[in-house]
Amino acid sequence: MSEIEIEIIEQPDQPLLDFVKAQISQFNWQHWQNVVRQPLAVQHKSQAGEIIAAATGTTFGHWLMIDYLWVSQEARGQQLGSKLLNTIEQAAKQRGCNQVLLDTLDFQAQPFYLKYGYQVAWTQDNYPKIGCKYFMTKSLD
Repeated sequence: MSEIEIEIIEQPDQPLLDFVKAQISQFNWQHWQNVVRQPLAVQHKSQAGEIIAAATGTTFGHWLMIDYLWVSQEARGQQLGSKLLNTIEQAAKQRGCNQVLLDTLDFQAQPFYLKYGYQVAWTQDNYPKIGCKYFMTKSLD
């Protein structure tokens, strides 16, 4: 039997990353019927048309997966984060979602999400070295 060579690629190119992702996605979709994965975003713009707050995520089956929620420094304290969160949750409910998943780092927004009914489902300690990452969920029912 010949020896199997495994190549280490310190800086993989995008086509390789896309190929592996596509292969896993193709396999996964064989096991998920009637599931649509759709991006979703909400935003608030200034009168000049500049984005000053936004949230992005993906609806997937019964789940909204929030990727990012951002409010510009100068717009903080005006309840924009709360309004963005409520709006993206409502939009997800209209798509049939009844659960939300997100993650946040220990220096970010855990207290904010707790205030709006999110619960820590698990914590990844020592992330990326000495901090932690909270994975949080919420029922939209």
